Order: sequence, then C-alpha cells, then structure tokens
Amino acid sequence: MLRSLKPKVLDDITFRGPDRISAFTSIPKRVNLGYRSGRSFSGLLIAKIVVVVFVAIFLVLGSVTAPTTHTFAANEESGPGEEREALEARLKELESQISEYEDRVLGYKKQGMTLENEVSSLNSKIAKLNLQIEAVNLNLRQLDGKIEDTQYQIITTEISIDDNKESLSRLLQNLYENRNTSLIEVLLKSNQLSDIFNDLNNITLLQNNLQITIARISDLRNQLIDQQDQLSLARADASTLKEYQASQQQLAKAAKSEKNNLLEVTKGQESKYQELIKETEKTAAEIRNRIFQLLGGGELTFEEAYSYAKLAGGSAGVDPALILAVLDRESALGRNVGRCSYTTAMHPKRDIPYFLEITTKLNLDPESVYVSCANSDGAYGGAMGPAQFIPSTWVLYEDSIAEVTGHNPPSPWNNADAFAATALYLKDVYYSQGCKDYSQQIPSQASILQERCAAAKYYAGSRWYYYRWTYGEAVVTRASEFRTDIAKIDG
Repeated sequence: MLRSLKPKVLDDITFRGPDRISAFTSIPKRVNLGYRSGRSFSGLLIAKIVVVVFVAIFLVLGSVTAPTTHTFAANEESGPGEEREALEARLKELESQISEYEDRVLGYKKQGMTLENEVSSLNSKIAKLNLQIEAVNLNLRQLDGKIEDTQYQIITTEISIDDNKESLSRLLQNLYENRNTSLIEVLLKSNQLSDIFNDLNNITLLQNNLQITIARISDLRNQLIDQQDQLSLARADASTLKEYQASQQQLAKAAKSEKNNLLEVTKGQESKYQELIKETEKTAAEIRNRIFQLLGGGELTFEEAYSYAKLAGGSAGVDPALILAVLDRESALGRNVGRCSYTTAMHPKRDIPYFLEITTKLNLDPESVYVSCANSDGAYGGAMGPAQFIPSTWVLYEDSIAEVTGHNPPSPWNNADAFAATALYLKDVYYSQGCKDYSQQIPSQASILQERCAAAKYYAGSRWYYYRWTYGEAVVTRASEFRTDIAKIDG
C-alpha cells in the first residue's frame, strides 16, 4: 500500500571516543595550510596543495542534504480480487434486502399500533437481524484478509529495516576509517591528482549514502508504526463485529420471544393488545425525568440533555435526536470508555502535544484528567469527555464550538461544548461525499443510510464501512426511539 510519507528526522550520529566526531561534521582541518616556511616546494606539490584546499573548502562550506522524498512500495496492495468483489456484491445485495425490511417496519408504524401490525413488524425485525448477522460475517471475512495483508507488510518492513541497519553499520565503519585519514596521508599516498579527488569524493559519497540510509530507516520505522497501528485497529474492528454478531443473535431471539409472549398474553385479540399498549406507554413527565447516560461518563435528566441537543443541533443544522443517540452510552455498543492517564493511552506524537495545550488553556492539571483507554489490541485511546473527541480532532473544532456556546476556550469536559462538538462533527460527516454516495445506493432509504454512515464515521473515521451495522445501526435505532420521546415532550 502506497503511503504519504511523514517528515523525516535525521538524527545526528556521534562516534564514541575522545574526538567525538559527528557523522555529518565537515572534515576537520588537519594541516595548517597558512603556515609559511622558508623551504621551497615543487610545482607539483603546490598544485596538489591548491587542489586539496579547494576540495576541503568545498567539504566545509558545502551542504550535504538528504533527499526530500522516498518511495517505498513494499507490498503495494493490488486491486481487489474476485473474492473481494464477490463479497462487496453480496454486501450490497444484503443492504438492499435489509432496507426492504426497514421499509416494512416503518410502514407498519405508519399504519398504526395494531396487534397484526406489531406481529408483522416483529417478523420483519427478526428477518432484518438475521440478514445483519450475515452482513457482519462477510465483513469479518474482509477484515481477516486485511489483517493477513497487514501482518505480511509488517514482516516485510521489519526485514527491510534490518537490511538497512546492516548497510548503515558498514557505512559508519567505512566513514570512520576514511575520516581518520589526514590530508597529509592523502597527499603522500596519492601519486596522481585523480587519486586525491577519488579519496575525497569517496568520503563525500559515504556521507551522502549515510544520510540516505538514515532517512530510509526513519521512513521504514514510521511506516512500521503505522502498519502496526492499522493491525491493532483491524483486530479491534473484528473483535467489535464478533461481539455485535453475538448481540444481534440475542436480539433476534428476544424478538421471537417478544412476539410469542405478545400472542400468548393477548390471545390474538386486538382489544387486549390496546390495553397492553396503554399500560406500557410512558408519559411525558416520565421521559423528562429519565436519567440520560452520557457516552463519556456523567448523567443528565433527559430534559436537560434534550435542551443541550436542541441548542447544538439548531446551530449546526443536525437533528437533536441524532446527537442524543451518539452521546448516549448505549449507542457505543456497551463499551466502557475507561479511566486512563493520557501518558499511557494517547498517541505520543499525534495527540499528547495537543492534549497538553488544551489542558494548559483550561488551567487543568493533565495528570488529574482521565481519558479513554487504549484497547486490548494496542490501538491508542485518549478520547476526552462526553463527545469522546481525541485531542488532535478537538483543536480543529475549537473555534466553531466557541461560536456556538460562547465558551472560549471550550472544554471537552463541559456538557454544552461537548454537545456542540458532536453536532458540528456530525454535520461534517453527514454531508461528506462518502455518506452521500452511500445514501444513494437505496434512494428510498437515503436519510437513514446517511445517518447510519455519519454515526459510523463518528465512531470509526475512515473505517466507518465496517461499522454501518454495528455502531451506525445502533445509533439510528436509538435516534428513532428518542424522536418518539421528544414528540411526547414537545406535545
């Protein structure tokens, strides 16, 4: 897989010993060329000295720079094979079938709450859940292939690093031997001017090769870190999908049990069903006072959470129910976000500097602030507050959040700021090209597909496609429930 390479950092290498000669230090002047003597020199010797002075000045003043770009195409990913194409085709087919069942469920709701419609709706939900389980299995097969590819890339990169280390060792040895040769020794052992140039050019060439090799090792190391992070994320994705698969199976069983119980209690009579509906229907007062669990920890009454969501959603143009569903703890697939220190959880280069900047502006002790933990597969955590933004993403939205809430600087741990951050991010991903394209697969379900995509992107970023039927679907379902609750509150 071709990657955009990160800026290179060329670490200077210093030899041990009394002289402590740097690998990139220009050759020290070993001879006082300004010394005047009463002795006479031959024309050839004077010519040699002039040439040596010229070359020495060139080495001292000239800059030796490393190449600014390298291309490492180790194991570049080939185009999708027949199996991959078949999996994608089957996933699209499943997507269409699942959407058909969603249409049926919505249709039954529009027709009204009747026993017949409820039984038919439950049957459609069961069929939909079974199809989702099949879709998860196909996604797991795709992830297995990705994990295998990434593991192969890691092995290849490690071999390349070892090869370059051996090359670096040889270059250092050669450079050390050449740098210990004084100019007098060069003059005495050289019979021709070309020999002098060859010796000095060899030193220059060694310096260039040394810098190139160090840059290459640095690039390969960064590439290896990225590949290992990708592998950790892929494993985490697979683990999440397996957990979700098990939960879907349980939901399918629960739906069947609910249908059987419903028919047993009502004995197939509509009047008894309507009485049951009245008994189980929640009032507006109950909904207002219900405890709303935030994804990143903390509690609000549903009415308070809704007021924050309305403010944020009104400013960003996002449905408050969608904001609530994302921030609700249940929409995170039941995962515990944890309570970890930034020093152990965050990506050291990508997030820690921004985290320290954020806490400094807020006058917070970074050691006393907890963030989400790294997962068991090694992928970094570090998400902050109810909105669960990582620091490098939060700083991109700070100014926009401040415009919504008036808090400057905004805080990831402030509820109003967190709701605004969620709304702004959802707006961006909802209207992203990826979500637009995805929503057009089934035009009749465009808004639902777009919400599902936006929620999955909120959770997994560029890996959203694996989370359409896990996090994305959970959020869409939860948002639908919240819309019913909001309608009762608003009267």
